[in-house]
Amino acid sequence: MHDKPDETVGALIEEFLTARATRKPSPHTLAAYRRDLTAVAELIAADGDATPLPLDRVAVSSLSPRVMRAAFARFAAPRAAASVHRAWSTWNSFFTFLVAEGVVPGNPMPAVGRPRTPLPRPKPLRGEDTPEELLAAVARAEGRQRDPWPERDLAVLALALCAGLRLSELLALRVSSVAGRDGERRVDVAGKGGRPRTVPIEDSVDRVLAGYLDSRRLRFGARSVRPDAAFLVDRHGEALRRGGLQYLVESCYRRAGIGDRVPRGARLHALRHTFATRLAEDGASAAEIMRLLGHASLASSQTYIEVTAGQQRAAVAANRTNRALSGLAPRR
Repeated sequence: MHDKPDETVGALIEEFLTARATRKPSPHTLAAYRRDLTAVAELIAADGDATPLPLDRVAVSSLSPRVMRAAFARFAAPRAAASVHRAWSTWNSFFTFLVAEGVVPGNPMPAVGRPRTPLPRPKPLRGEDTPEELLAAVARAEGRQRDPWPERDLAVLALALCAGLRLSELLALRVSSVAGRDGERRVDVAGKGGRPRTVPIEDSVDRVLAGYLDSRRLRFGARSVRPDAAFLVDRHGEALRRGGLQYLVESCYRRAGIGDRVPRGARLHALRHTFATRLAEDGASAAEIMRLLGHASLASSQTYIEVTAGQQRAAVAANRTNRALSGLAPRR
């Protein structure tokens, strides 16, 4: 329990962010929490005045449902529904933390309206054989590359296309993350929100990953593949960073000549969506997809099933016999 009955919003935001940091979220997630909390808190501090109060002078006891509704109304006016929904969730988590800490008696956020945002639609690679074309092209070392490393590039694509890993999950992998006995090989993943999961991999993927590690030993020596080392490294043997991994994937798309088949804004995520979409096409249930992709809710996984059902209906509609029947069957 907190001793001070009227602590300030600014101090409590910092305390909340410190508590969240122990869950090891990505720096981008923590920065988003801070932006959402600060943006709405500044609207509360201003309350229509030209000179707002500093956040360390705004008492948490002033955050009534009425105040929060008014602040969110102003916050929502110039922003997209998804941004408002995310900020609402951040403030809901903030108040849940304050209630648990005994700082406030209740959470006012259920009294604050929030927009319904549709789940984002999957964005897999377009084209039936595009994944296979991509893998085949990247497996070839091309003379145009200054320092080709097809083994490493193929390992990245294999983990995204055949295990569905996110960008942050790929960067977090250690050499020891690929484990298990022959025939039961797996990748141990540090998932979103700190949720660990295990993804089984087939022998073909295991061979690609082993080939990459062998090539890495030749480049940088046996010490470079010690168990605690980063699994993915750049051409200097240093752990790959976010920008480097994104550039690597885009380079693979260019080399394969499939840039026009990558949905806008998808980048590496298109590979993860392709993995999930093919699972659905081959009969995996939403629950299985949820476990393999590390989704927090079944609804996210269900979108892949729905997309597949739509594709199946479109394929049936394209059948020429249906068009012939349309002129014969009586209208109802």
